[in-house]
Amino acid sequence: MKLMISSEIIPGTILKRADLGGLTGKAFLDQIFMVNEGVMLSGIRKIAGIDGSTLQNWTKRGWVANAHLKRYDIDQVAHILLINMLRSCMQLDRIAWLLQYINGDLFDSSDDIVRESELYDMICRALDLLEEQAVCTPDSLRPVIEVSLADYKETVPGAHVRLANALEIIIASHYASVIKRNSDEKMRELMGAKVISEN
Repeated sequence: MKLMISSEIIPGTILKRADLGGLTGKAFLDQIFMVNEGVMLSGIRKIAGIDGSTLQNWTKRGWVANAHLKRYDIDQVAHILLINMLRSCMQLDRIAWLLQYINGDLFDSSDDIVRESELYDMICRALDLLEEQAVCTPDSLRPVIEVSLADYKETVPGAHVRLANALEIIIASHYASVIKRNSDEKMRELMGAKVISEN
């Protein structure tokens, strides 16, 4: 199956890439943190469109770490964006499991094999490469993932394979969410047109 549907939205956010000069991945995160040392809940809402009660629920369930002095650091923001980019097409407990598969205990950074901000950047780089190829197939996905992992240095044996396996799932799920969003928009247009024609 060949499939390529591009998204103008920065992964995990409600922001258009064009409005931020085409930034994505680590460059996008660095832009957010250029002035501030952390992002408050109101900033998360503006970036990702997540309300406070949703984020509190994720924190209560142990899927997101508590903000430090009411501010989220760059890796916490990346973690939130990763959950947000997958949640329309993957159950939240599965997203939590997948992120734990990559980095172990959310509250213990000593078992991490990659910083969350670097993971987010790898995903965005892979998505950009796929968009450049203008096609996404099961066969094209793994080579692109390997390119996005080219600079990665394993911290423990097997970490590279773990990352590649997780990235394959994350990227496929991201495309599923983009397709779903496009389908939902078409459905809204169709329903809106039907209502207008009936009046």
